[in-house]
Amino acid sequence: MTDPDPDRFSSRRSTVYAPNGLVATSQPLAAEAGVRSLREGGNAFDAAVATAAALNVVEPTSTGLGGDVFALYRTADGEVGAMRSCGGAPADATIENVRAALEADANASDYYPESRGYATDSPDEAGMPFLGPHAVTVPGTARGWEATVERLGNLTLADALEPAIEYATEGYPVSEIIASHWTGAEDLFTDDHAREAYLKDGRAPKTGETMRLPRLGESMRTIAEQGADAVYEGEIAEKIAAEVQAAGGFMTVEDLAAFEPEFIDPVSTTYNGAEIYELPPNNQGLVALEALNVAEEIGAGDHPLDSPERIHYFAEAMKRAFHDGHRYITDPEYEEIPPLASAEWAAKRAEGIGETADDDVSFGVPDSHAEDADTVLLTVADDEGNLVSFINSRFAGFGSGLVAGDTGIALQNRGASFSLDPDHPNSLEPGKRPFHTLIPGLAKFDEGDWAAFGVMGGYMQPQGHVQVISNVVDYDMPLQAALDHPRWRYRESGELAVEGRLDGATQSKLARKGHDVRVLPPVMFGGAQITRVEGLHGDDPVLSGATEPRKDGNATGY
Repeated sequence: MTDPDPDRFSSRRSTVYAPNGLVATSQPLAAEAGVRSLREGGNAFDAAVATAAALNVVEPTSTGLGGDVFALYRTADGEVGAMRSCGGAPADATIENVRAALEADANASDYYPESRGYATDSPDEAGMPFLGPHAVTVPGTARGWEATVERLGNLTLADALEPAIEYATEGYPVSEIIASHWTGAEDLFTDDHAREAYLKDGRAPKTGETMRLPRLGESMRTIAEQGADAVYEGEIAEKIAAEVQAAGGFMTVEDLAAFEPEFIDPVSTTYNGAEIYELPPNNQGLVALEALNVAEEIGAGDHPLDSPERIHYFAEAMKRAFHDGHRYITDPEYEEIPPLASAEWAAKRAEGIGETADDDVSFGVPDSHAEDADTVLLTVADDEGNLVSFINSRFAGFGSGLVAGDTGIALQNRGASFSLDPDHPNSLEPGKRPFHTLIPGLAKFDEGDWAAFGVMGGYMQPQGHVQVISNVVDYDMPLQAALDHPRWRYRESGELAVEGRLDGATQSKLARKGHDVRVLPPVMFGGAQITRVEGLHGDDPVLSGATEPRKDGNATGY
């Protein structure tokens, strides 16, 4: 524990402390659902699923049952593990079949919005569509939730879904930022299934209006009663497959039924004495670990907190990690991936980093329209010593634009991360899982001091992980201050984006070091959550947490 010093809190919020359990996420009603689960005898894992399910309802602009879910966790008995629940491409989704379907589809140009970087009306030139049926991969959420509570929780899946069902059927007031994000759905949703499920009198709900999602609530009730199989083998599965096929896609009930979540070993590295855990490929966790290793190799965290030198050296480390990640990371069942998280790899990649920006390091072969995608993350800790970082997403907003029949389930567009170039590392193949931006985080500061954390927002995620960890490890910042501190991000364009709160002199010095500095609004730097347990082996462990109000964030304990 750090000695109390109120002057260390530069935020308008302070770190939250609680004796029994703590939930941090991007919407207060969802955080309350998690705390309710804890009060009713659930542990951190039950609370995580309850919170995620509630977010599907109260923040449907960012997450849903039609997406994927991942977790990193430490259990009360000391197990460190990961859960990956993301589906792949349909069995008939070959490059040849998708190209042929796009050429025959008179509406195919609608799947390539110019706002996402497509400058051509030709599907053949534009590559994998961002919207529509071919961007839909098998959703992992329902079976991921079920596996989490069955393997790690105390309660049932039905218990965890109860608050979400209540919000969906009884209604809730829409919060300000979510109402703003919802407006984009008015143009995205072009068919009756989607508009009836998610619009209010043909428009997005306004701030403070009560919104009900009865179709989604009924689907959740079905899952609570029948289990997740309802989404993969039952009536809901049939409606998902029918929706995609009616739009010209290849998803079948057989594709859905074949899906199972995985409990896997995380990957990790040490950074200045702390052990940091991430998800292995097909997720971009190796990008964060490589960047931390390179940063430690060159002493990036040895410089003063707000100095241009610190930002410069971390950004140079990030450049190399992104280059390698986008060159090599893919579904490991299809390609061998080099040891990007090793110290030896970092030492080699650190060579040549100097006092000025290197403009010869690119992203490799990125998926440019994933750069600014958004999602939801939540972290939970309980007084038994369970911690979990849990992330659930459809990729971009409401996903593909398709809603499965009358289920209220909006289907993800994660398949947009595939390429129709057969030589691309993330080329489309049947059953293959796409490159995934989603990465929950876990940190061990010492034997009795652990934290679950994460930063949202496409390619901001590994960059946010690096900055939050450095803030805590190198500068001993309180949790809330570590999240609130101004961020930077390396962009695919080669620009170094910074928040406007960053000192102008620091911006000028970064420019003189050769960085192409751009000021972007705070929303471009991701929201963040963190929960921490200190004194795990004592009688009175200390639980703390923080969240960042770039959405409607809330950390709630009891």
